[in-house]
Amino acid sequence: MRSHFRTGEVVVRREILDDREWLVYPVRIAADDEQVLAVYLAHGTPLTFGRGDFRWGLHPWIEFEPFWQSSGVLQLQRPGEGYSVWGRWEEGVLQEWYVNFQVPFVRTDRGFDTLDHELDLVIPGDGSPYRWKDVDHFEERVRANGFTAAEERGVRAAAARVVELVERGECWWERWREWRAPADWEEAPAPVALRENPSPETRGALGRGMHGNQNDSA
Repeated sequence: MRSHFRTGEVVVRREILDDREWLVYPVRIAADDEQVLAVYLAHGTPLTFGRGDFRWGLHPWIEFEPFWQSSGVLQLQRPGEGYSVWGRWEEGVLQEWYVNFQVPFVRTDRGFDTLDHELDLVIPGDGSPYRWKDVDHFEERVRANGFTAAEERGVRAAAARVVELVERGECWWERWREWRAPADWEEAPAPVALRENPSPETRGALGRGMHGNQNDSA
């Protein structure tokens, strides 16, 4: 397992569901230290979806072309936290911060693993009020027993912490507002093939993360 990655290095982000790869794609390292793992997802990046039976079914994006179709985004995540913050710019202007609630990331030999938890919070770049996204999808998954009780509590706790940070004006991700991807990063990396299942160590770490082990320091 790698402890850190080099700036500019292409690594693999995997979403692991039922101990199998549900969604896999390459990203570039923007920064990696004890405080934050920052990666860039370029427009046109190929997406690889897991096949077979999953308790949540196939990934919902599988209905579309298997490429990241939106503009490039910067993904910021901090160790132990149940969310990441995605920044999206258009013509050099920050459009939004998109808070993606997820399993705290776990490092692997070639990147990191996590799992999207449906719920999102959108923070407009112009200072307009934040708004929730996919609340209905999250609540439906709760009703369908798609989460354990501990997992549900973990997502709600992470959401409450992020709202507290926003309302206190302690948005640690704002320090990245002026960041821009180098021009040569706009070329999408090569696709990533599905690989073997996670190791027992990774499964254990992801399992612990699903139970809300987050660090809420700003």
